[in-house]
Amino acid sequence: MPQGCKAAISARGAQTLEKSPEITGASPRAGLAFYNGACPVPCCRRLPQRRPESLHMSTLSSSLASAQPAENAAQPVVAPGSFLTLHYRMAAPGGASIIDTFGGKPATLSLGNGELSPAIEQRLLGLAEGTRATFQLAAGEAFGERNPELVQWVARKLLDQFGDPGERYSAGDVVQFPTPDGRGQYAGAVQQVRDGEGAAVQFDFNHPLAGQPVEFEVHLIGIL
Repeated sequence: MPQGCKAAISARGAQTLEKSPEITGASPRAGLAFYNGACPVPCCRRLPQRRPESLHMSTLSSSLASAQPAENAAQPVVAPGSFLTLHYRMAAPGGASIIDTFGGKPATLSLGNGELSPAIEQRLLGLAEGTRATFQLAAGEAFGERNPELVQWVARKLLDQFGDPGERYSAGDVVQFPTPDGRGQYAGAVQQVRDGEGAAVQFDFNHPLAGQPVEFEVHLIGIL
C-alpha cells in the first residue's frame, strides 16, 4: 500500500504533459482505468479540481460468488439509470481492502454514468434493494494486465511548472493527475526520484491492481 499522497498538476498542466517530450514511454492515459472521481487508493489526495468521490473501473468480466436474494418481490430492483445508495469493498489478493465503505458513510452513484464498469453494472441489474453480493474477478479481469510502457519518467521541471514547486516526492507516493480535458483523473505511483541535472520522477501509471485477482463486494442499501 502506498505510504503517502501528493498533489500533482492542473488540467492545463495535464494538457502539456500529454504532448511533452519530457515524458518517456507511451501516453499515461493509454490502457489506463480512468477515475471519474477519485483514485481507488484511499490515501491518494485530490488535485485542485475537486470532484465527487466515485469508483471508476475498466471493463471486467466477473462471476457472482454469493448473493442474498430479497424476500419481498415488491422491493425496488436495480434498473438502467438507477440512483443507488450502497456500500462496497474492493479487495486485493490476501483480502487487503483497497476501498471499503462498510462501517462508514455509504456511497451514492447513478448507473450508466461511468462510475462503475459496464460489467459490474450488468451484474447489478435486477438485484433487489437490500441485496448483498460478492464478485470474484480473475487476475487481469478487473484492471487488465500490467503494461511496462506505463512506467514513465516525468521531468521535475514540468511537475514544478504546473503543480506545487515545493512538493517533495518519495517512492510509494500516489499522485493523482487530471485528464487533459479536466473531466477525469488517473493516478501514478512514484517508483524513483532522480535529483540534480535532469531531475525527474518515475511514475507507474498502471492501476495498483492491474494483473491481480480482485474481490468486489456490494450491499445495495437504497434504489431510486
